[in-house]
Amino acid sequence: MVLDGKKTSNEIKEEIKITVASMKSRGQRPPHLAAVLVGNDGASLTYVGSKVRSCEYVGFDSTLIRLESNITEDDLLQHIRGLNEDDNLDGYIVQLPLPKHINEEKILLAIDPKKDVDGFHPANFGRMTLELKAFIPATPFGIMQLLERYNVPTKGKHCVVVGRSHIVGRPISILMSQKGISGNATVTLAHSHTKNLEDLTRTADIIIMALGMPEFLKANMIKEGAVIIDVGITRVQDNNNAKGYIIKGDVSYEEVSKKASFITPVPGGVGPMTIAMLLKNTLLAREWN
Repeated sequence: MVLDGKKTSNEIKEEIKITVASMKSRGQRPPHLAAVLVGNDGASLTYVGSKVRSCEYVGFDSTLIRLESNITEDDLLQHIRGLNEDDNLDGYIVQLPLPKHINEEKILLAIDPKKDVDGFHPANFGRMTLELKAFIPATPFGIMQLLERYNVPTKGKHCVVVGRSHIVGRPISILMSQKGISGNATVTLAHSHTKNLEDLTRTADIIIMALGMPEFLKANMIKEGAVIIDVGITRVQDNNNAKGYIIKGDVSYEEVSKKASFITPVPGGVGPMTIAMLLKNTLLAREWN
């Protein structure tokens, strides 16, 4: 069965839209999300554009702050301080990557954890690890929602996560092992230095691929009936395509889908869920604060 992220994210947006309409009918202001975009990176412009459109659709207020790529680190920090102090703003994101001369870690640490709807601040990461109220990074949050809404069995299952980034691999490995509807799995966290990776994937009930290597996972690397979550998204050159490229995931979809019990497509799987979860985190920020 295909885990349709596009369909599920639209359902979540409809739920949020109803909640926001109810807020407005009671005379409350709607949630307000801001995005900080430094420079003119093409992919970042696309992502931020779709986030702004999604905000409009569900009834959020949204603000796009565009800054020149040559902005100094101190000036960017000044903008961050202003956003932290703005009482009419519930949450904001700083779109990554930032220009090379700016220390990303320093910028992310400067964000008020109560407005950190990306869930990247160490305070939120730590609270998530301790199973306390926290903003969960949007992509892992989206994966958990997909598993829950499709009733994918996870309890007691062996889950192999391939990739250990702080944005996806590491947080999803923690979430899958925690108590909860889509947790209680036994988790192995694998990465580029893992030996005999195929031995792990062949015994896995659930495989979450977040490696960034197109079509890495082949059908001979999984067992019959495995659940496959593909987080990879890589532009692969294709001169037959009008754009000059096609989007590939980390999973060789055509062959793997024939053996999998559940699988996410790329595009249309985990990607749309990420934006829906960013909206959900902003709504939570509005309710919590």
